[in-house]
Amino acid sequence: MRHRRLDLVLFFLYCGLYAGFMGIAAFRQDWMAWPVLGGVNLAIAYGMGLILGAIALALVATLVRRGEGEGR
Repeated sequence: MRHRRLDLVLFFLYCGLYAGFMGIAAFRQDWMAWPVLGGVNLAIAYGMGLILGAIALALVATLVRRGEGEGR
């Protein structure tokens, strides 16, 4: 049961981040062109952040399971 709760928390965290990206894309397209990291625009930086964030959240879930002996 604990893992399901963790999975849901991580899922909704990611959904919130993705909803933020989609909200900006839908309602403030001009923001997507803002340079944020060394000339890279917000759209690219946020998109890459979402990909890296998904990987990080998957690693967190995996490490929690492994630490409790369930991920083997």
